[in-house]
Amino acid sequence: MTEEQMNVPWWIWGQRKRAFSDATLVKGCLSAATEILLEGIGKTAMISRNFKNVLVVSLGFLSLFTAYGGLQSLQSSLNAEEGMGVASLSVIYASIIISSMFLPPLMIKNLGCKWTIVAGMACYVSYSFGNLYPGWYTLMPTSVILGLGGSPLWSAKCTYLTISGNKQAVKEGKRGPDIINQYFGIFFFIFQSSAVWGNLMSSLIFGQDTNIADISYEQLQSCGAADCGLTISSNSTTSRPAQKLVWTLVGCYIGVGVLAMLIVAIFLDNIDREQTSRFRGNREPFCHTFLATFRLLKDWRLLALIPLTMYSGFEQSFLAGEYTKNYVTCALGIHYVGYVMMCFGASNSLCSFLFGRLARYTGRAALFFLAAAANFACIIVLLYWRPHPNELGVFFVFPALWGMADAIWQTQTNALYGILFPAEKEAAFANYRMWESLGFVIAFAYSTFLCLEYKLYILLAVLLLTVVTYPVVEYHEYKNSTKAEDDGYEEKAVAMDSSKNSGQTRL
Repeated sequence: MTEEQMNVPWWIWGQRKRAFSDATLVKGCLSAATEILLEGIGKTAMISRNFKNVLVVSLGFLSLFTAYGGLQSLQSSLNAEEGMGVASLSVIYASIIISSMFLPPLMIKNLGCKWTIVAGMACYVSYSFGNLYPGWYTLMPTSVILGLGGSPLWSAKCTYLTISGNKQAVKEGKRGPDIINQYFGIFFFIFQSSAVWGNLMSSLIFGQDTNIADISYEQLQSCGAADCGLTISSNSTTSRPAQKLVWTLVGCYIGVGVLAMLIVAIFLDNIDREQTSRFRGNREPFCHTFLATFRLLKDWRLLALIPLTMYSGFEQSFLAGEYTKNYVTCALGIHYVGYVMMCFGASNSLCSFLFGRLARYTGRAALFFLAAAANFACIIVLLYWRPHPNELGVFFVFPALWGMADAIWQTQTNALYGILFPAEKEAAFANYRMWESLGFVIAFAYSTFLCLEYKLYILLAVLLLTVVTYPVVEYHEYKNSTKAEDDGYEEKAVAMDSSKNSGQTRL
């Protein structure tokens, strides 16, 4: 016993001892609680950063495709002379096919997802400049430039969202496919609303045109699938608006396209910087990267998904090229194209968000068959419907249903590619863009010489082939689930869990 203990009464010393023990216990509790609290704050920050990046990508694409989507919807009507508008769309998607063969892996692994997206957006803006003075010598070169940047742009976007989804899933201890589906749903919810804003701009600006006349009975007889649809007579409903209005619209589109580049360049995190640096430091042979897209074709699952992917191109090109021209412009006038496509965009946007969240409860297969049933019903009705201005509401029913179906095709197909091929994301999404673009090219190529009835039959045939081949892949994935690539995040999560358990034990 020390001298201090001998000079202090025993009951006071006991109180001191208990107070010291209590202080030690409180200190330990506070230490453990602080560690858990800091860990929770870090987790919240990670959630905020990943979600913020999804929003930045989505808003960038919203701004960019407000311009391009509006121009695409108008090409078959605005630049109808000698089929120049449709020809430019064919060149765009043919160029995307070529770029899909080698550019996405090269650009993404060298520049990273962020700067690949910025570069691709610059290519899209060039097409808007080409529409200031549309002609074969301006539209065709800018169409090629857009196509070359299109595949890297979309592949980088899909890769970015997939990486973000897998990171977030590890942090939250959830399934990667669920978070990826949710992120793609959020993206397409925001992105697909671009059809609303782009077409609203065109409708409001072209609605100022004073050269709008009534539609003759003879004109109405050539609308829809009852007539071939190749020889629509030229009148005020199909003629170009005043050039001043066209310049005003294209100028607005250029502005929002440049805004998209600034949004991504300034606010998007470069989440794959380390992987890009490692690739540049240990550069693979050019042939290895160049052939990455084609090597993936050895996987039978990708081959079985080709009809589904091509159908996405067929159905989008039909609405943008055939429905707007042979139904809307023919029976209502070009100034109604924007309003009809706004309905498509609104439906597509809302359903993208809904189905992105609903997929975790229903599964992909149920949603895919819902989209197939909606498209099947629309195609059958369009074969027999004779459009008339008195049936104004019907013109909006078809794009609403088509938008619901397209929301499923876009969100679920993109998510499916990310889930099936986690180790070859760049090559997988390059294949997606290549085969989807092939569907666009074929549809736009026969647009000027096949009757509308035969175009609907082709669309129906590809849809039925999709319904046959897709379930095979889905059943195989159900029986043999593909493991998500962790990119090193799983080890960090395990370390975090160990630290958390240690803190809870001390507590």
